[in-house]
Amino acid sequence: MLSTARTRALERSLTPAVFTAELFSTPGDVQNRAAVRAVAGADLDLVGLAVHGPKNAVDKVMKGARMHP
Repeated sequence: MLSTARTRALERSLTPAVFTAELFSTPGDVQNRAAVRAVAGADLDLVGLAVHGPKNAVDKVMKGARMHP
């Protein structure tokens, strides 16, 4: 679901913030960015996603997703 939501966000010109499994093994921001950049978007091991934008656009992007309580 996260990769689908990421794709939908990009299709609607919204910039998603991605959280990948690799980020939990890097010591800082510079290394985090390098870890994400080293992997093609479709191959990211997503564990979380944030999307900011107009409510109706974000609702469409996140349709079907189970939100964290």
